[in-house]
Amino acid sequence: MAFLLCATAFARTASTKTTTTKKSGHVTESPAARRRLARVRHSRRPVVRNASLHTRRRYYEHFTTSSFADDITSGDITTGEDPIVRQAAIDALGNMNGTMVALDPATGRILAMVNQKLALSEGAQPCSTIKVAVALAALSENLITPETPIKLGRYTSMDLTTALAKSNNAYFEAVGRRLGFRRVSYYAHQFGLGELAGFNITGEHLGVFPAHELDAKLGGVGKMCSYGESISMTPLQLGALIGAVANGGTLYYLQHPNTQEEVTDFQPRIKRQLEIGPLVPEISTGMEGAVEYGTARSLRLNFSEEQILGKTGTCSKDGTRFGWFASYANTHAGRIVTVLFLQGGHPTYGPKAAEITGKFYRGLYDHKFFATPAVSTTSRVVHPRASMAGAQQ
Repeated sequence: MAFLLCATAFARTASTKTTTTKKSGHVTESPAARRRLARVRHSRRPVVRNASLHTRRRYYEHFTTSSFADDITSGDITTGEDPIVRQAAIDALGNMNGTMVALDPATGRILAMVNQKLALSEGAQPCSTIKVAVALAALSENLITPETPIKLGRYTSMDLTTALAKSNNAYFEAVGRRLGFRRVSYYAHQFGLGELAGFNITGEHLGVFPAHELDAKLGGVGKMCSYGESISMTPLQLGALIGAVANGGTLYYLQHPNTQEEVTDFQPRIKRQLEIGPLVPEISTGMEGAVEYGTARSLRLNFSEEQILGKTGTCSKDGTRFGWFASYANTHAGRIVTVLFLQGGHPTYGPKAAEITGKFYRGLYDHKFFATPAVSTTSRVVHPRASMAGAQQ
């Protein structure tokens, strides 16, 4: 009551300071009086307690790594690379801070490797690209089929195809927990994680697959299978795995010819045969869905003439955001596998990597790379495009 009396008295005092216009006789309040009355009205509004419950606080992650870089091709050894593939990769990357590796899945030959320092480094967290390996492991163990619904909430469930296309973390956390760390680790090593992907490639690093499960407080095996937490994968390791998916189960050692003689004398080297042939169609629909309507649909902004299947990945660690996109073009002339890895800040993420990869495929297409090749019969080793054609046979 005392508050109301004081407020009323203050209002009366403020209202006495008025002015009268000579022509109309209307009474108006002075600016100072209006401000005092506004403060009185504001003081009489009900107080909202626990305002934090009513205000949604936005969180902005701070990054210390730039998404852009100059001279990313400095020091690259290019003599044995396919010039069309390399130029398309350089044009697509522009000044983005990243690396692109393109290879022939029928032989394991690296056709182009732009920014070789980054491509051969110790790798980075694979983010959601790890879901390809997890899906293959779960299918191999008969834990799921592409149609098996995994319950994600009280009223929500999802199948493998949709989970791959939309990169659903809750789905793969649940599948990872069903698999358990021991089986996840077994299949990860079968698929080439934690070991060199290349054969006699100078400067290549191993990457890391941990010997122990991630601490439960940090998400355990579920977080490893959805975000790739505690795992470090190299672009070459991911390329070799996607190459095995593209060719039906042969995990090749990747080789990077450094001279024309090495190109002429090139011989594929098989690391191991993976028993995933019957499973490839079961994950292909999800990888195709990623490009058609899922997390990689930005690729279609630049390229839609050929079938592309892929998987994106986005995550961050220690002030750096990672953007991955691993894919293969499935064309009448054969297949080519591409891994794009970006690092930086806010402009860096998986869908951006997919968009850039679309530019890469556009460059190949515009230069007739996907045209039916003429197979040489005079040499043991044909042109890379010709060897790609054999991948569909």
